[in-house]
Amino acid sequence: MLGFFDSLLLWGNLSVSLLVIVIGALLVPALSLRDALLAIVVGAIAGNALLALAALIGADARVPGMVVLRAPLGKRGSYGPTVLNVAQNVGWSTFELIIIATAAGALSRHLFHWEGKWLWTIVFGAVSWGLGMLGPIGFVRRYLRKFASWALVFAMAYLTYWAVSKSNLHAFWARPGTGGFPTFGEAVDLVIGSVVSWTPLAADYTRFSRSRKGACWGAGIGYLVPTIWCIGLGILIVLARGVSDAQALPTAVAAAGGVAFLALAAITIDESEKAFADIYSTAVSIQNLVPRVSQRLLITLVSAAATALALALNLGNYQDFLYLLGSFFVPLFGVLLADWLVAGAHYAPRDLFEAPAFRIEQIAAWLVGFGLYQWLSPSGPHWWKSLVDHTHPGHDSLTASLPAFGAAFALAALGALLVRRPRSRGALAEA
Repeated sequence: MLGFFDSLLLWGNLSVSLLVIVIGALLVPALSLRDALLAIVVGAIAGNALLALAALIGADARVPGMVVLRAPLGKRGSYGPTVLNVAQNVGWSTFELIIIATAAGALSRHLFHWEGKWLWTIVFGAVSWGLGMLGPIGFVRRYLRKFASWALVFAMAYLTYWAVSKSNLHAFWARPGTGGFPTFGEAVDLVIGSVVSWTPLAADYTRFSRSRKGACWGAGIGYLVPTIWCIGLGILIVLARGVSDAQALPTAVAAAGGVAFLALAAITIDESEKAFADIYSTAVSIQNLVPRVSQRLLITLVSAAATALALALNLGNYQDFLYLLGSFFVPLFGVLLADWLVAGAHYAPRDLFEAPAFRIEQIAAWLVGFGLYQWLSPSGPHWWKSLVDHTHPGHDSLTASLPAFGAAFALAALGALLVRRPRSRGALAEA
C-alpha cells in the first residue's frame, strides 16, 4: 500500500515534464510576466484541488478510474469517457516517447556525433513497458524512492540555474504583455487543463493508498508545487533563452555542455515516468471495456502501439485534438464529484458493479458542461474550432473551466437528488 510520502513522490514526479515546462512558452509574451505567474498560481490551485478530490474518491472506491465512473454514468455510460481517456493517454504516451527520444538524441549527438532517435524511441518504449509491468507500488518503491526523485531534483535545480543565469528579472517584470492569445482566462484554463487531465487517471493509483487522507494530500500537494515551478521555469526559459518548443529544449540544454549533460540525462529518464503512467492507465482503462483481458497483455500492446506511433508520427498537430479531449474532463469530474457527495461521500460496491446501463441525467449534465466550456472558449483542432466558433458569445470570460465545472456539478447534484436519495449513516457504516 502507498502512504502519504509515497503519494507525494509519485505525483511530484508525474508533474515534472518537458511538456509541462513548455506550457510557459504559450503564456508569454502575450501576457506580462506578472500576469502569467498569477495565471499559473490560480490555475494550479484550482486544478490541484480537483486532482486532490479525484485522488480521494479513488482511495475511497478502491477501483480504477474508469470503473469509478460507472456510478455516476452507468456501466455502459462509462464507456464514452473510457474511449476518450484511452485516446488521450495513447496520444500523450506517444508524444512523451517522441520528447524522450529527442532529448536522448541530443545527448547522443553531442557525445557520439550520432543522434539515433529511432533507437532511443525503441529503448525508452521498452523502459516504459518495464515500468508498467512493475505497477504503481513497485514503480514507487523500486524506482522513485531509490534514485529517480533525487535525479529529478538535481535536473530541475540545474535547469532553473540555466534559465536564471541569463535572465534580467527586473526587465522581464517591467515588460508589458503584447496581448492576443492567450488571454488571462485562457491561460488559467490551460494550466487547469494540464492538471485536470490527470483526474480520470487518479484512481488508477490512489486505489492502492493506505488512507483517503494520504491520497488526497499526497496528490494535491505533490502535484501543485512542481507544476508552479515547471511552468514558471518555462516562462523564464522562453524569455531568457528564446526556447519555446518542447522538442527544441533538449538541444538547447545539451549545447550548454558540462553539467547540462547530467541534468538533461536525468530529466530524460524522468520523462519515461510519464510514458509509464499513460501506458499503465491506458491498459487499466481498456479493462473497463474488456475486463477479462490480461492487464500485462494490454500494457504490452499499448507500449508497442505507442512506440510504433512515436516512430512514425509528428504529433505537433495532435496536441490540439488532445486539448479538445481535455475539455471533456473538467465537467466530467464535476459530475463525478456531485454524484459522490450526494451518495454520502462514499461509493459502495453495488454503486459500481450493480449500476444501471446508463444514467441519462448525469450524462446530460456532463454534456451541458462540455457545451458551456466550448461556447465560452472553443478549443481543439482547426476544423472543430471553425465548427463551434460562431457560437462564441463574443467576449472573453475569465475562464471556461470553472463555469463548465460549476454547471455540470449543479446539474449532476440535482439529478442525483431527484433520482436516488443519499444513503443514511447506518447504510454508510455497513458499506
